[in-house]
Amino acid sequence: MQYKTFNPILSAILMLTLVSLACGAAAAAPIVTPTDTPAPTATETLVPSATARPTRTPRPTKTPNLAATQRYEALNTEAQSYFEKGFLTTANGEFTEFDDFSEDWAQLGYYTWWTLDESAGDFYMSAHFKWSTALRNNEISGCGFAFGIQDNHDNYAVFLDKSRILFLNTDQSMGGGFEVGKTRGSGRVSFDNPAEADFTLIVKGYYAYVLVDNDVVGEYTLSKSKPMEGGLGLTMFSGTNKDYGTHCEMTDLHLWRPE
Repeated sequence: MQYKTFNPILSAILMLTLVSLACGAAAAAPIVTPTDTPAPTATETLVPSATARPTRTPRPTKTPNLAATQRYEALNTEAQSYFEKGFLTTANGEFTEFDDFSEDWAQLGYYTWWTLDESAGDFYMSAHFKWSTALRNNEISGCGFAFGIQDNHDNYAVFLDKSRILFLNTDQSMGGGFEVGKTRGSGRVSFDNPAEADFTLIVKGYYAYVLVDNDVVGEYTLSKSKPMEGGLGLTMFSGTNKDYGTHCEMTDLHLWRPE
């Protein structure tokens, strides 16, 4: 089994604390490092290449202007709506925003992730996805989020494909990776190629909720035998080796964690 290692990319980060709108927001720039992993099967043992630990670069505190205050309010409203729907245990939390992300990935049946300088147990991540594949076929291709990333590369990875949600649990103690079954919802979507949509992943305890264009398309029960606290990342799944493979863009990318 072969693996590739890629050069790291930089992503700027803006910390937004929702306790007080009058507080300043400290920005930091994490290093993200991609790690490629094959599509898991029940018989395959996965041993991804090592992922370097990201570092932080402090930046000066900035005084929020009107636009920043409006952004605080919009994010606060978003968190409040998820709390009222029962997806969060509290509406009080801290937001982290990231720079836009754009990458190509061409390795049939493999996914890769770029680790962020963040970790979480309960959280939600959201972004606007634009993605396309160089070959029109029925193979899974799409953008997603990785979470619960451990030092041994155990992780969860969730992808938005043109026709469905692919939710994977890679666990080395189980000899590989497996698809997480749905507790509720169809897990089905319908998009053309290219496609775009808002994508949100919410994790509360051992439950995960996947929202596409603000509609819940799947609820998933996670394993209680593995730690939920772990690293976070951006991930892509390629369904072809042709040309650029899968192209993924993420904008309005933000993370929420409870206080």
